[in-house]
Amino acid sequence: MKTGAQFQKDMSESRKEVYWMGQKLEQPTQNPILAPSFRTLALTYDLRFDPQAEGVAVRPSAAGPINAFCSIHFGLEDLVSKVRLLRLLGQKTGTCFQRCVGWDALNALYSVTYDIDAQAGSDYHQRFRRFLAHVQKDDLVCTGAMTDVKGDRRLRPGEQADPDMYLHVVKRSPEGVVVRGAKAHQTGSIFAHEVIVMPTRSMRDSERDYAISFAVPSDTPGLVYIVGRQVDDTRRVEGSEGLGNDRYGGHESLIVFDDVFVPRDRIFLDGESSFTASLVDRFSAYHRQSYGGCKVGVADVLIGAAALAAEYNGTDQAQPIQHKLAEMVYLNETLFSCGLACSTAGAQTASGNFLVDPLLANVCKLNVTCFPYEIARLAVDIAGGLIATLPSPEDLHNPRTGPLVEKYLRGVAEYPTADRMKVLRLIESMTMGNSAVHYLTESLHGAGSPEAQTMVIARSADLERKKNLARDLARISPET
Repeated sequence: MKTGAQFQKDMSESRKEVYWMGQKLEQPTQNPILAPSFRTLALTYDLRFDPQAEGVAVRPSAAGPINAFCSIHFGLEDLVSKVRLLRLLGQKTGTCFQRCVGWDALNALYSVTYDIDAQAGSDYHQRFRRFLAHVQKDDLVCTGAMTDVKGDRRLRPGEQADPDMYLHVVKRSPEGVVVRGAKAHQTGSIFAHEVIVMPTRSMRDSERDYAISFAVPSDTPGLVYIVGRQVDDTRRVEGSEGLGNDRYGGHESLIVFDDVFVPRDRIFLDGESSFTASLVDRFSAYHRQSYGGCKVGVADVLIGAAALAAEYNGTDQAQPIQHKLAEMVYLNETLFSCGLACSTAGAQTASGNFLVDPLLANVCKLNVTCFPYEIARLAVDIAGGLIATLPSPEDLHNPRTGPLVEKYLRGVAEYPTADRMKVLRLIESMTMGNSAVHYLTESLHGAGSPEAQTMVIARSADLERKKNLARDLARISPET
């Protein structure tokens, strides 16, 4: 298994075509906007040395111990371990650590490729297992690329004025295929070794060119990465003190596939449109489970920051503040319970790996679209309006203004003004600044927006059975 230092060497040698604010970045690991994201990913390697991560950061495999993020879930224990690992990383980074999507893609493809082969007599599963062995042996970061840009949302893939609004095959040969299109919101993609592509929705037989899944090295010619802007991201250029969380962060990008060649052995689904719904559903279930761990860990940090702010303000013993902190904990532990519930209620697939309970995974994610916003509201309430009007760290260090800021922004006398300002900056960052991208916006739209979960829940509700339960107790004939 790699260390963070070895991962850094990998990324420094990578030659991706990356752009940020119109400029091509030759060394993304050294860019101040992206460096926190890189450090966060490096921690996913070094976490195995942390005693707190014993039993969750490293998982067993047929070839020996491997990085958990490269593992396949072969039991309910693996699913539960995943949620615990994600919470721990959220606690340590206070942000998105960018590896869930690739992990969830590996597990979804493991079972779906098996199912395709069983029906069609293809060899996708063997191809995928060879790729998986490569990922596990070399301890690679995979980014999962599912979300197409979609163009005109009223139209299906084959109906778009520009066919490239959904990634599709434009050329075929015995050696492989050439694909064109783009994938949006790609978390952690700049520092990934491999890009795993999946269709963004179920496809019809007439859309077989869009029913494509494959993996390519992240520096494959034709891949263009355009880094997305984030709130307050240029504060990272200004310096660390005004950031709240200066060590860790995340990033997203738009990945453009500008006629990218994919070798035949790296293709895991090609035209089998009837299996696209299964792939999307299984990936979504795994990824919605993930949020019952990662967002819970991030909220642990925010709850702690709110409690510190109350202490520095001198309001920590006030009953309303204690009630608000208890409410935050209740909401957060409910999310964790959902993550554990869908894991322990999982079941084995025909391929041998385990899938979470899809209904409970969608309940988990639907709660995630709401509860973090309420936790953030309560944190802002407890912190007070100063998080929106706080002077800069430079004002604290200025010979003229420093003593004034020190005097007039002190709360409880025993706590330094600088510490009070730091914790307020952290709450600002997590609720309305740079880190809010990964705690709030991602909670709403990551792994599908609320309507996506509502649709699955409605489809899985088994209302007929529930109606029969009511008929039985009310002594109503099934025929009426």
